[in-house]
Amino acid sequence: MNYTIFIFFWKLFSRIPLSVMYLFADLLYFPFYYIVRYRRKVTRKNLTESFPEKTIDNIKIIEKKFYRYFLDIFLETLKMATISKEEIGRRIKFFNLEEFNNSNSNNKSISLYLAHFGNWEWVSSLNLYLNENVAAGQIYHKLSSKLFDRLMLENRGHFGAANIEKNETLRWLHQKFQNKIVTTIGYIADQSPRKKDLKIFMNFLNHNVPVYVGTEKIVKKYDMDAYYLDIKRVKRGFYEATFVKMHENPKILPDFELTKLYYSMLEKSIRKQPELYLWTHKRFKHAK
Repeated sequence: MNYTIFIFFWKLFSRIPLSVMYLFADLLYFPFYYIVRYRRKVTRKNLTESFPEKTIDNIKIIEKKFYRYFLDIFLETLKMATISKEEIGRRIKFFNLEEFNNSNSNNKSISLYLAHFGNWEWVSSLNLYLNENVAAGQIYHKLSSKLFDRLMLENRGHFGAANIEKNETLRWLHQKFQNKIVTTIGYIADQSPRKKDLKIFMNFLNHNVPVYVGTEKIVKKYDMDAYYLDIKRVKRGFYEATFVKMHENPKILPDFELTKLYYSMLEKSIRKQPELYLWTHKRFKHAK
């Protein structure tokens, strides 16, 4: 009953045009940034440590841009509940899609490296442009709140992609490969590992951070193609996402080289538009 009521109002609000939602975001910015101060200390610490070459004035400019964007992406995520195929198609454009789909056409499954950068929620609309015989999936971490977990699953499945709980990834993939079904699966790969998984460290944004290498292991195990999605914000509410093939044959790379390449590509994206990264999360809490 609680979920039914909540989703009713969620979808009702999501029918408001984005242009009007952005007016709400503009009104909320001042109290959110100056009064609520949501994770301001974490954000400032992350920014100053990641860009030691920048002055404090430059850091503050990025910080303020980020908090404006943070409110925008919350509302854009909310909009996902009812957004039409036509509108999402106008708002996020995918480039190099032909090469990407050719990998699937050649019976190669794909691992798509994503991050908490740009509007990663809208990337699920990629399912609209994949070949018909491709099984599309996206890995997610189960939320502690059952209500919000169910809500996010419904949101992310709006355009038909399967939501795969992290611990079920190998089972889902193995079943597809056994049945000779070509897959495209997206990973938000910049997660911070748990303490027990602090084994591999890499340089990222002036930090020596622990990283997950599970995506790389899956790529090699199933001889998949690996792509990085380079996202940029063209203007408010509009994005361009370019598929970049990370290597012609990832299987032959030395261990952890593919993961290292991913973090290098992600850092380049962040340095171009630093306000689009999720600075409020404690990505560097276990950094050496």
